[in-house]
Amino acid sequence: MEALLVSTGLVAIAEIGDKTQLLAILLAARFRKPLPIILGILVATIANHALAALLGVTAGGFLQGQWMRWVLGAAFIAFAAWALIPDKFEDDEAPKDRAGVFLTTLVAFFFVEMGDKTQVATVALGAKFQSVYWVAAGTTLGMMLANVPAVLLGEAAATRIPLKYVRWAAAGCFATIGLWILIFG
Repeated sequence: MEALLVSTGLVAIAEIGDKTQLLAILLAARFRKPLPIILGILVATIANHALAALLGVTAGGFLQGQWMRWVLGAAFIAFAAWALIPDKFEDDEAPKDRAGVFLTTLVAFFFVEMGDKTQVATVALGAKFQSVYWVAAGTTLGMMLANVPAVLLGEAAATRIPLKYVRWAAAGCFATIGLWILIFG
């Protein structure tokens, strides 16, 4: 249960202002069809984060003892620094609407999430908790908690959220977990 709660909380906070959330807002503004967008985000996130958690669990099997503690602690502290850097959505990443709304969202979300801080955090969480299911479920829930309101409220919500403070909160969460791992193992 700890894996689910920690994964959900970290990703929900880290996702605010992230490029995938900006993608959700863009898709909502472009297509104005929230249900297929939300379903596309859900399916893409389940696939992407299940693979990331599996990679983390596998890597965690190789890194044991003190090595695992130092790698994970350092990784979470690095995520804290990364969370402070504002994301922006690049024009060349904008989705093309040749396919339906669901398929466009699914493909765009899956690929935009590759190498993103929430995906990398999912790998680290998988290594820490050694549970593909609970980590993927938690990170997917966190993504949905952050992105469903973005889809439903669109750009209006994004302009009212003080992203600077959200980034600081996300960085604080990541740093706290990193230090906790380093100190208490």
